[in-house]
Amino acid sequence: HVQLVESGGGSVQVGGSLRLSCAASGFTYSDYCMGWFRQAPGKEREGVATIESAGTPSYLDSVKGRFTISQDNTKNSLTLQIHDLKVEDSGTYTCAALWSGGACPKASDANDKNFYLGQGTQVTVS
Repeated sequence: HVQLVESGGGSVQVGGSLRLSCAASGFTYSDYCMGWFRQAPGKEREGVATIESAGTPSYLDSVKGRFTISQDNTKNSLTLQIHDLKVEDSGTYTCAALWSGGACPKASDANDKNFYLGQGTQVTVS
């Protein structure tokens, strides 16, 4: 079965950086779109970045230029590098996988109800 395990969250000051990682198992990685969602307190979960199996990324407009999504298909691992963190980036970041043949929706169009989700990792920016 699909398993997604995140790591790398924490507390960081405004302007700082974090690297989130996701270890994926239980599925054929190349058949899936991978992505990251985040949910701030009191808000709906939103897609911040997706990456197709061929490597094409998509980002939420508010994170473009600061977030970089990448993956290692040989290790079934997903990474989200975050720079220049802002208070509004705080929230629970969740690794996600969508069975799609490898194609992805745009991050802004990603619907978490269609994805397998990990447990999430907390990011707090102050």
